Order: sequence, then C-alpha cells, then structure tokens
Amino acid sequence: SLVLVGGEPGIGKSTLSLQIALAANGLKTLYVSGEESAEQIKMRAARIGIGNDECLIYPETLLENIVAQIAEHRPDLVVIDSIQTIYTDLLDSSAGSVSQIRECAATLLKYAKSTGTSIFIIGHITKDGAIAGPKILEHIVDVVLQFEGDSNNIYRILRGIKNRFGATFEIGVFEMLDAGLRGVDNPSEILLTHYEEPLSGIAVGASADGVRPYLIEVQALVSGAAYGTPQRSTTGYDGRRMNMLLAVLEKRVGMKMFQKDVFLNFAGGFKVADPGLDLAVVAAVISSYYDRPVAEGVCCAGEIGLSGEVRPAPRTEQRISEAARLGFKRIIVSGYLAKGGKRPKGIEVVPINSIDQLPRALFLE
Repeated sequence: SLVLVGGEPGIGKSTLSLQIALAANGLKTLYVSGEESAEQIKMRAARIGIGNDECLIYPETLLENIVAQIAEHRPDLVVIDSIQTIYTDLLDSSAGSVSQIRECAATLLKYAKSTGTSIFIIGHITKDGAIAGPKILEHIVDVVLQFEGDSNNIYRILRGIKNRFGATFEIGVFEMLDAGLRGVDNPSEILLTHYEEPLSGIAVGASADGVRPYLIEVQALVSGAAYGTPQRSTTGYDGRRMNMLLAVLEKRVGMKMFQKDVFLNFAGGFKVADPGLDLAVVAAVISSYYDRPVAEGVCCAGEIGLSGEVRPAPRTEQRISEAARLGFKRIIVSGYLAKGGKRPKGIEVVPINSIDQLPRALFLE
C-alpha cells in the first residue's frame, strides 16, 4: 500500500511517521529523510523514547539510490519524508515540481505493489490547505490522511480523506507532548471547560466526526458595531455558514444582527465542519446577544435550514448517548427526529421544530 500523510509545516508529520516507524515492532523499517540529517532524526527518536533496532535511517533525496537501498534491505515498512524533496535523474526539473512528484510517487507505487511493501510518504500542503502536487498525489496513492490542528495548540486530528481499503469517516485525536504524540481516548473531556460560574456566550454542541461522537464548547461574542459595518470573525468554523445562520436569526427570530459585531470560536483550536453544530452556534450567539448564560447541563445537536426549521443531525442517537455519558441533563434536538429507539437514562431530550423555540429551551431553569 502507498499511504500519503499531509499537513501544515510544524504540525507533527515527521514526529508521527517516526513514531510509526519506531513502534512497528517485528517489522523491518526504513526511514528515508530528505529534510533532516541522521543526527537530527536520532535526537527526535531519543526524545520520543521508543527503541527499535530494526528501524534503519537513510538520509537521501535521489530516488534511484532510495530504491536501490529498499531493494537491498527488503524492509516491511518504508517512510519517505518528504516526497517534495525526492527527485529522479530521469527528469531535468527540480525536486518538488509536479513532474518530479508524479514520477517519484508512481515509481514508489509500482515498487510497493510488486513487492508487497507498505510505504508512507509525507506530503506538503499549499497555503490553501490542499496537498501540494496539486491533485496528482491523491490520485496515485491508496490512502490520504490529513494531519490537522493549530501548531499553537497541543491537540491534533488525523483525518482520512481517501481510503481504498475501508471507510474515511473515522478520525484520530492526538495530544502533542515532549515525548511525541499520544492518542486521546476521550476528546470530549479536553474540549469542555468547567467554569466556576455560568458565563454568557458559551454553548455546548454534541458533534460527530464520522463514527466518533464528542462534545465541544462553542464561544460567541456579540457586541454593538462601532464602525457602521459589522465585523464577522470565526476561528475553526466556516464564516459563510455563520453569516447564513445570523441571517436566519434576523429573519426568523427578529434579532437585529445587522447592528452587531459577531465573533465565534471553538475550544481546543479544532476546525469543525459538522452541520449538526448549527444549533450550538446559534445558541452561543443568542446567549451572548441577551447576555444570559445557557442553563447548566444543556447541550445542542441539530442542523438549521434557511426557513428556520431545525433538522435532525446525522447520528443524533450517538450524540445523545455521549452527552448522557458526560453527565448532561438536557439535550436540544430536532423535533423531526424519527421516534423510537432506546434513549439513555438521566438525560431529557427536548425536541424543537423551529429556531424561534430555541431561546425558551436554552434558558429554561
């Protein structure tokens, strides 16, 4: 198989791939680095603290030499860090060009398939967040993994974008520590903050990324527009979708959003694209608008349409179970959710059909 791992500079791609190489006990591994010297890799390996005598290090950028070493040592697992630094003498163009990337990746794919070797290649991404190449690499490889997160934050998400061997809707959540990356078994606990007293502008949304449900804190600040044209700023959320939700609030609930600056933030530095968090986003905005804290133990899960209707979020039952597991007393969901199914005990499910019913459900003591 040929697996591509892409991500921002400094996000931890090299650390992740070196941990994979060192932790692959029983597998003979070759770690090819075109970016770092053997001494630098040795320092990182010492910091990670995993010993593996079967992990070989080879600093090289010429593809022909790399293939010769792979053929000589016959490793079970090969890591190429990174594909943008590798070049072949068959082409005159410089390393990192589209033609070099295409030729090098195709050669590695041919070798992987003909010998049964697993190869991980690390790929850079462009300033737009797409894997550089432009789409050539993604078509050639079997699996595309995107490594996401804020380099100023300690949490990272590994997201499957393409997978010829299975589904792409699973994610891995990791914590970046001094000793490398550590898996986070319960993302909800790191994405929720416990405050001494209730604060306005904060709502909890029950999200589901693939098959993995987790609860995340949504923070909103609504204030009077000081300079005529209101500001709209989001961190970790699609700004266009927030503008749509604010327009729905203005039309269907009568809130004068055209006079307000709105700032939105997600805890943990996560980027979220789940439409099932619409209700939580709107709840945080309403809470800040009226400067009233959301009732304790309340979370939300639902998608909002342009008519103000609240639609069922995908995997709502799993979201309800996750909220109940973390001790939430009430969850606000769509009234159009299919009836039936076994609901967990200890949590009240509050169905609403339209967005104008949300304030009463949020502030109900």
